[in-house]
Amino acid sequence: MIAGVSTEFIPPGPEDFNLPPIWASIPWLTKPVLVATLSVIIIVWFFWGASRKSAIVPSKLQFAGELGYNFVRNSIARDAIGSQEHMKYVPYLCGLFFFILLNNVAASVPLIQFPTFSHIGWAYAAAVMSWLIFNTVGIRKHGFGGYLKLQTMPAGVPAWLMPLMIPIEFISNILVRPVSLSLRLFANMFAGHILILVFVLGGEYMLFETGNIALGGVGVITFLVAIPIAGLELFVQCIQAYIFVVLTAQYIGSAIADEH
Repeated sequence: MIAGVSTEFIPPGPEDFNLPPIWASIPWLTKPVLVATLSVIIIVWFFWGASRKSAIVPSKLQFAGELGYNFVRNSIARDAIGSQEHMKYVPYLCGLFFFILLNNVAASVPLIQFPTFSHIGWAYAAAVMSWLIFNTVGIRKHGFGGYLKLQTMPAGVPAWLMPLMIPIEFISNILVRPVSLSLRLFANMFAGHILILVFVLGGEYMLFETGNIALGGVGVITFLVAIPIAGLELFVQCIQAYIFVVLTAQYIGSAIADEH
């Protein structure tokens, strides 16, 4: 206990992410569900409005929609999958990118301030959906046996190494990918949000609840430090949406490739 402190500071932890229902009568309607629903509505409205009255000279909304769509199509899908087959996967990748982006950025929006993917179940759901897609398209193209061979038997590896390589490649390419996808997204959203909570709640505690002038000054500094951390967290929120979708596109590309 610090001298002069009136009450003990309880640091934030995982329990702070277990939010109660918004209405007690609807137990499933939590803030993550509401944020995810709103993000879907915003995405549908945005792209519907951007494409509804397309013109050679685009409006601001059309320009923004085309900019976002072209970014996913050219910088993610085409580069990772290839120019021959990437277009059929652009709708999924585009929707996935903006869904993750909006739910991540929600952590920096006043009155919401909660990243949906800091709940591991949401990250698992997104990763499993991508896992099903890239495995399905690989099996459809190569057949079940051909796809397993492609994913577990690297070209150029000597036959005597195959008994060792096959289980390693199977675990790496088939089993681990959805786990790594989900944990990377979840861990970044969880850690970033809890870091901001530590600085904000710690600053508030030292400034208003300790009754100590020296600690009050430290509390002001803590609040100020929280501002650049929040800016860094906003960058991480955006980059994690990009990384998740880039990896998904790369996995689709490797699934439909003829040889690794």
